[in-house]
Amino acid sequence: MKRMISLSLALVMLLALIAVPSLAEEPETKTLRIIGTSDLHGKFLPWDYALNAESTSGSVAQLSTAIAQYRDENTLLVDAGDTIQDNSADIFVGSDDVHPMIQAINALGYDVWVTGNHEYNYGMDTVRKTISDVECKALVGNVYDEKGDHIADGYTIIEKDGVRIALIGMVTQNITRWDAQNLAECTVTDPLEETRAIIDQIQGQYDVLVGVFHMGIENEYGVANSGVTDILNACPEFDVMVSSHEHAQIPNMDINGVLVVQNKNMAQTMAVIDLTLEKDGDGWKVVDKTSESINIADYEADPAIVELLGKYDEQARADAEQVIGQLTDGALAPENEIKEIPSAQIEDTALMDLINEVQMYYTGAPVSAAALFTMDANMYPGDIKKCDMSLIYKYTNTLYKLHMNGAQLKKYMEWSVNYYNTFADGDLTISFNPDIRAYNYDMFEGVNYEVNVANEPGSRIENLTWPDGTPVKDEDEFDIAVNNYRATSQLLAPGEIFDEGDLPELLEIDVHGEIGGVRELIGDYIVNVKGGAISPECNNNWKITGNDWDEELHQKAVEMLAAGELTIEASEDGRTPNVKAITVEDVA
Repeated sequence: MKRMISLSLALVMLLALIAVPSLAEEPETKTLRIIGTSDLHGKFLPWDYALNAESTSGSVAQLSTAIAQYRDENTLLVDAGDTIQDNSADIFVGSDDVHPMIQAINALGYDVWVTGNHEYNYGMDTVRKTISDVECKALVGNVYDEKGDHIADGYTIIEKDGVRIALIGMVTQNITRWDAQNLAECTVTDPLEETRAIIDQIQGQYDVLVGVFHMGIENEYGVANSGVTDILNACPEFDVMVSSHEHAQIPNMDINGVLVVQNKNMAQTMAVIDLTLEKDGDGWKVVDKTSESINIADYEADPAIVELLGKYDEQARADAEQVIGQLTDGALAPENEIKEIPSAQIEDTALMDLINEVQMYYTGAPVSAAALFTMDANMYPGDIKKCDMSLIYKYTNTLYKLHMNGAQLKKYMEWSVNYYNTFADGDLTISFNPDIRAYNYDMFEGVNYEVNVANEPGSRIENLTWPDGTPVKDEDEFDIAVNNYRATSQLLAPGEIFDEGDLPELLEIDVHGEIGGVRELIGDYIVNVKGGAISPECNNNWKITGNDWDEELHQKAVEMLAAGELTIEASEDGRTPNVKAITVEDVA
């Protein structure tokens, strides 16, 4: 009997142990942090060399302080490219020294760096040197050199506290649009095909899969797989995607179950991603993931980075301060009637005429088109410094010469003026299309024209004539000057403006490249053509029509806006101002 009781007790105790989970059976967990940056664009210290003024909205020196606060032993630091271009950092390209931005990347101890599209602006020798100089793992999975070899590996696997993290790096294939000549001997492949092949190859070798892609969220120019949405819909194996290129602040986004982040440019933000992992057999699996966007303006510059890059700061400031000429008799653009609506985008100005005049002079083309990259750009009477060229012309674009006909010009112009919203009865201001950036609105010289904003897109260009008043005919043929971005992105690539078989002819690339890009040509024009002295000259060859507002109510709107009683709405992402007109109802 005692034996039976003992057996019964043992059985009860065994059942109890089975029914109540032991603390020892709780799954083992770990955390992994990923800090992602991108689109740093030469902002190594908190100084804007184009403006030659302090700029604490973000810099690598400030990033260093923020990274130190968020980093621990289980942190990966990755960057998705566009590092060495902009903010006058291009003056260091071609030097035997390691570029100051790459010195900063090395000093901060990045784990992975991926080329952006702007790395290719300076040619493949610069790309190779940059990849060689960076001390972390450089990844470029879809660019092959003239020998058919990858210019860098497509992936790497890093172990942190026993967790295996695979990182894949790609750049948008649209680099062949923007830097076709630089990539002429290279092959740029579909990033989705390369990504799929890598994932299949490394299956079972990783616990966490991270993408670091210099690509935006959606496809560009209708090119399949040029946005991470296509990639992630086809490759749901990713846990995290650090996207870039669009300069958008995306703290977190879910695409097909993958956590996606993106940063603003010029080191204004960084993404902090936290993963919780749970033991899964011999490996680990992600069971939770969160992320946030950190504003870098809130952080002081790291004195160590300031000291490390101090000599480059001095060089950049001295370069920016060079006086190259004089402006007399007034500013190149009028003051805005309404602060948030740039006058230079709703009327012809001496500023845009200067840019187009330079492009026409150096190409010999009778027609030119250019955009105002910085909407509040202006130049005021007094000394003209080298840094002022960046105010007028922000980017390092080169000059292209194309041949087209009147019909093609009209299509191009209609594409450009889609920038304006259609004017409606009751509107009291001109407004801009929220889906179009200012850099995609070209203004034309060498022809006279009107933009009737009351008409729908596609039928806005009216009274298009040559300077002598002769109408521009469809069959008229002529040369036109544009920058390399416009030429390769829209004018020479079918789909956005022209169909295949209806493209303008490319006559010459990098016109007067021995001088430099458009920005350098503006400086050369002021010094060597104008003798160092310019004054505002505007021929008013175009104007907006169709905005038949009540002038008295328009002035009332102007006054109410100035008094802060009304506000001008910007696009949701903040990148396009003035996307909604002030109306009669607003001032009632």
